[in-house]
Amino acid sequence: MPDYRWKPIEPLAERDRGIDLAEIRPVYEAWRASKERLQQSSQASLREFNERLIRRLSVETGILERLYDLDRGATEALVTHGFLEDLVSRSDTNIEPSRLIDILRDQEAAVQLTIDCVAKRRELTKSVINELHAILTRHQDTTTAIDQFGNRREIPLLKGKFKEQPNNPKRPEGTLHEYCPPIHVDAEMDNLLGWLSGYSQEDPIILAAWLHHRFTQIHPYQDGNGRVARALTTLVLLRAELLPLVIDRDLRVEYIKTLEAADAGDLSPLASLFARLERAPILQALSVDADAEISHQRTLTSAVIESLAEKFGKRRQAKFAELRTVNAVALALRAHAHGLIQRAFDELRAPVSEVAEPVIRLTDGGTDHGNAHWYKFEVVQSANKSGKFANFTEDHYFVKASIRVERERLIFVTSFHHVGRELSGIMEVTAFSQLESFEGSEDRESVSQAFFLCSLEPFVFTYKTKAEDIADSFSRWLDAALAVAVKEYGDRL
Repeated sequence: MPDYRWKPIEPLAERDRGIDLAEIRPVYEAWRASKERLQQSSQASLREFNERLIRRLSVETGILERLYDLDRGATEALVTHGFLEDLVSRSDTNIEPSRLIDILRDQEAAVQLTIDCVAKRRELTKSVINELHAILTRHQDTTTAIDQFGNRREIPLLKGKFKEQPNNPKRPEGTLHEYCPPIHVDAEMDNLLGWLSGYSQEDPIILAAWLHHRFTQIHPYQDGNGRVARALTTLVLLRAELLPLVIDRDLRVEYIKTLEAADAGDLSPLASLFARLERAPILQALSVDADAEISHQRTLTSAVIESLAEKFGKRRQAKFAELRTVNAVALALRAHAHGLIQRAFDELRAPVSEVAEPVIRLTDGGTDHGNAHWYKFEVVQSANKSGKFANFTEDHYFVKASIRVERERLIFVTSFHHVGRELSGIMEVTAFSQLESFEGSEDRESVSQAFFLCSLEPFVFTYKTKAEDIADSFSRWLDAALAVAVKEYGDRL
């Protein structure tokens, strides 16, 4: 890989605006429509969810920069209960627990500053960004610099001030990545903020990806640039009434690759990663528990009357009818899935026929077939693992496909179900399989393995999604899930 030479940042291009985010855009709208209802029905739970999300972001942003390591158990304890030193032992991390907690609180405070900027409609300026940097590096006094002779040495870290020395790292293979020279930083930041001020109508995910990448191209500070970039991403998303996204430590390699693709002029991998990561907290937020307590400022009677009025009001019923139009999208995708799975299993027939003649069956299921309860346990279990609530009070649809060769059978299920404790107009598709090994003749006892997920990420759509707009992306998603199932089956034959 050749050296990467610095070049001035570029504004948002038309090719960037054309990045295909057809899957996620309806989710923005559905979330904004649902958020107000959640703030009324589940205010305390939603607030707690947001606080945990911010704490998780605060933990992971430092791990991405390798400021510290922290095991998963301690991470979950801190996310759940707050940044308390008593929750961390020396064996949980590679730095002193007290220092870890100081850094985490700094990173949490930086996110709170972005929230404050949005709430007060505070303009994003170089001064605000410097303030973010100063907060994030409050407990970091030095950083590593490379002098003109290539020697590494520790230097004092300028907090809330742009760099005075180059910070061009060497990759593991020895190539150089050159960032903006110190002399040009001020002008480049002016360009960045000037362009940003004119982009208020742009897609927030694309805008967040653009801002994040261009900021890292400049690399205006001696250290802490990644942390500031992710804080700015949060600010853009909050301004758009979305949620902070968390780049988990396990995504570090993918994250770096998307930034390198953006360096080469392709912003779409970074935008796609951000879209995927934004979708996850939205679906989790829709799944929070309703508040158990009624406000002390309202009597029980008035609360019940208000609830009934809302429940049976004509406007609410009309809104529910609109949200339930997502079922029509699900039915269209089910039909599409049936055709794709049928073709895939027909293609599978020829190679497995060399072992024995296969028996292939496909079944559509759901509310319209009277078997919507099928696979409820598997769907609910997989949703719970990812912090979401699969809503079976609403319509559920699926396609079940099976292929049996001698004593081995593969069952492949594609499930279409609502997400969120209240009707949100958002559905997701998950795919899972089961391998069965029969003992004795058919209809005798069989030994079955538990279902396993074939889709790492669900496919999400809303009542504002048009099935034809997402047909291609759904086909790619389903193809990847089928490939996982068929490979596992092939290994058994």
